[in-house]
Amino acid sequence: MTATATALTQTLVPTTDTGLGTWASDGWTVTKRNLIKVKRSPDMLIFAVLQPIMFVLLFSQVYGGAIAVEGTDYTQFLMAGIFAQTVVFGSTFSGAAMAQDLKEGIIDRFRTLPMSPSAVLVGRTASDLVLNGISVVIMMLTGLLVGWRVNTSPPEFLAGVGMLLLFSYSFSWVMALLGMSVATPETINNASFMILFPLTFISNAFVPSDTLPTVLRVIAEYNPVSALVQAVRESFGNVGTTPVPDVWTLQNPHLTVAIGIAVMLVVFVPLCVRKFQRISAK
Repeated sequence: MTATATALTQTLVPTTDTGLGTWASDGWTVTKRNLIKVKRSPDMLIFAVLQPIMFVLLFSQVYGGAIAVEGTDYTQFLMAGIFAQTVVFGSTFSGAAMAQDLKEGIIDRFRTLPMSPSAVLVGRTASDLVLNGISVVIMMLTGLLVGWRVNTSPPEFLAGVGMLLLFSYSFSWVMALLGMSVATPETINNASFMILFPLTFISNAFVPSDTLPTVLRVIAEYNPVSALVQAVRESFGNVGTTPVPDVWTLQNPHLTVAIGIAVMLVVFVPLCVRKFQRISAK
């Protein structure tokens, strides 16, 4: 019997009280494993980055001439929506990867190791944060090529980038829970799109929310992605004189995003850990 097979047949109980240092080490080890996997399969990152680039070119160069936004150039208006869409869609890596690891038995292998139960989840979401960071950088370079500019100070710009990455990290936990809940990896794409498309398209990402029909306008105004887009537009100085809807979420977008991030982490981190422990106990 090989060493790997021997490890798989053992039933070791993961240590739940290993100390902060060991927990961080476990999480970092899993993070490195996930990043190495991407390095060996670069096509996954390439296709993930190509999609938002295509959206930038499509909306700015093809539809931009037909879409007018009061008070600002459409490219300036558009880019915050593309950034938000990119990080939200990028968060699906967590769900797809968890579903795939479950199918391939990788989770069973992790279960045999004396490691913190949450290390797999922390490593998964942390590696996706790195990938989303790379995507944001590429999106910004693409935006600069089509005329997008940052019109605020460096601290405000960094605050906008930080909000994008923190939102993507917290949303990764939502997708990780979904990935552990679906029956097969193939299901995760359809299941995630049922969440992602309303979030990104029924929002102010591509058009002002006040141009939408009444029901959709109300949904867009209270959509957390709309608050993220508005906060990023303000942080990057891309609002211009475009009127902001008179609703609390969009009048206070930074606070709304901070509340949304906190709620997602407080709710979905414990749910993910509990779900993972139930899976591991099977």
